[in-house]
Amino acid sequence: MHALDGVRVLDLGTYIAGPFCATVLGEFGAEVIKVERPGAGDHLRRFGTETDCGDTLVWLSEARNKRSVTLNLADERGRKLLRELIAETDVVIENFRPGVMERWELGFPEIQAINPRTILLRVSAYGQTGPESDQPGFARIAHAFAGLAYLAGDPQGPPVTPGSTSLADYMTGLYGVIGVLLALRSRSETGRGQCIDLALYETVFRVLDELAPAFQQFGFVRERMGADTVNVVPHSHYRTADDRWIAIACSNDEMFARLAKAMGSPNLADADRFGPKASRLAARDEVNTIVTDWVGGLPREEVLARCRAAEVPAGPLNSIADIFTDRQFAHRGTITHADSRIGPLAVPGVIPALSDTPGEIRWLGPALGADTDAVLRELLHRDLDEITRLRSDGVV
Repeated sequence: MHALDGVRVLDLGTYIAGPFCATVLGEFGAEVIKVERPGAGDHLRRFGTETDCGDTLVWLSEARNKRSVTLNLADERGRKLLRELIAETDVVIENFRPGVMERWELGFPEIQAINPRTILLRVSAYGQTGPESDQPGFARIAHAFAGLAYLAGDPQGPPVTPGSTSLADYMTGLYGVIGVLLALRSRSETGRGQCIDLALYETVFRVLDELAPAFQQFGFVRERMGADTVNVVPHSHYRTADDRWIAIACSNDEMFARLAKAMGSPNLADADRFGPKASRLAARDEVNTIVTDWVGGLPREEVLARCRAAEVPAGPLNSIADIFTDRQFAHRGTITHADSRIGPLAVPGVIPALSDTPGEIRWLGPALGADTDAVLRELLHRDLDEITRLRSDGVV
């Protein structure tokens, strides 16, 4: 049994944000039908490291549990088939530029006319409304526009991307999951679906803690701080004697007192030294230098052992090679192995862990159109002759 058994999702998206929402829903039991262009498929098939099966590692991992159906939505016959699928669907996910669905006469009013219970999730760079709504954008643009990239990097250096990942896409996908689950809950009471409008930049801006109120109240513009954090110290990355790195996060006075004791200098936490947070912030460079010198005099495992004994939050800065040998990752199944078209493949596991209705990976990214015939037969009751004609005409 899965939490979303019986929920059917139509994934019209491409690349990551919308499709990642569908992926998470599929991990917990939703039937996800991925609609792709005949012959070409989702751009995600070619985004990332290529493999011998013709699709990338990103596709194999992130298109897990999906059924692939090809439909030419530039052809009215393809859109007719899509409308029939919508009639049998609980959730439609799209991340085209605003206006594309309307040109196909598949905006939310038209979808509601087809199936009033259908929930529509719309993901775009800037949202469905506003002066920038028609502009294209990807995660990098969202990081920049929302203010995150401005904060990333060293104080005297240029702004950098916050990790070479599509963070905004994945965050937006998760907010999409929240929206879909809320809409499903509402539908259970009202019987009607609704439209969810998500912008990539909004999900990034939402997690920038006090950035907005600090500017509104005090005109404070946060600048780049490297590995440091604006309101607390020590809360940074430090190099160990064996040329490795750790993170230490002392978020309050009690944690700093424990760190000072672990360092063998409990007097550092005295009221007339650096015990109060305000004193530490006023002497940020001095405090960081003291911690840097202590950490730099010991090997990483010794520093971590002393921090753990003192209950000071600390951890290693792991590379992916470190992660593959880490006991916590192994115990939790944070990396799992699943069969794929290129053999067993290591991929991120399913989260969160539910005690009664856990998610699972049933298969990894399918071949293009692998389920077209089955879906057209099972859901739309097309016979083999008609499917053959549709394929010959380039409709599927």
